[in-house]
Amino acid sequence: MQNKVVIITGASSGIGLALAKEFAQRGSKLVLAARSAEKLKDLETEFNNKGTETICVATDVSKEAECKNLIDKAIAKFNRIDILINNAGISMRALFKDVDLDVLKQLMDVNFWGTVYCTKYALPHLLKSKGSVTGISSIAGFIGLPARTGYSASKYAMHGFLETLRVENLKTGLHVLIAAPGFTASNIRNTALSNDGSAQGESPRNEDKMMSAEEVAQHVANAIKKRKPTLILTFVEGKLTVWLKKWAPRLLEKLTYSHMAKEPNSPLQ
Repeated sequence: MQNKVVIITGASSGIGLALAKEFAQRGSKLVLAARSAEKLKDLETEFNNKGTETICVATDVSKEAECKNLIDKAIAKFNRIDILINNAGISMRALFKDVDLDVLKQLMDVNFWGTVYCTKYALPHLLKSKGSVTGISSIAGFIGLPARTGYSASKYAMHGFLETLRVENLKTGLHVLIAAPGFTASNIRNTALSNDGSAQGESPRNEDKMMSAEEVAQHVANAIKKRKPTLILTFVEGKLTVWLKKWAPRLLEKLTYSHMAKEPNSPLQ
């Protein structure tokens, strides 16, 4: 990864920030994107002071023009792109019967369209470098999670897009990775949207028992290095879930419902 130019969206916190630190340790050059210009300014100073050549670009990935600007700024600075990591994302928790449709649209705009926009404008440069496109997905992209209709829908859409992109580029040298971390200790549940679009505020899960964002970042970086097509992390909530989806889907639905209903203040209760 030495001197590779890596773009990371949603880079100001959680898995995105952990990825930035991981690739910095591996000698990469960074292009970091997030909505908060203030946080990005501090990160740009921090990484550059530690010897990692870094630029930060305030970006709302739900807006096509801002995604194009992100890619343009990366090329203007480094004249190449080797890795694009589509990490920016938001979640939700509400039953479909109760949720405002604007919430589902917002999740699709960020999680799906954000991936599409950034990939579209980065693709010509990634084809030149025979680089990598990564989507940070979720186990929700393999099974529908109750009270997360918008989240699961956006991740299923991301999977379909990235899998098709991979097939289209079987002979171009482009690498496409779908990474599903499972439940990870990050701020995504704190910022998850409720039925009316307001932030949930407090995580309904014990974050201490989850895989850390730093562990996820190491696994993702290794998978990109090895050019793996898929990365599924954790056994029970990851690999076993995907296996049951194929071989015992009805059982998995019952187990999933039971598991999600045990969350504090679950809408399923």
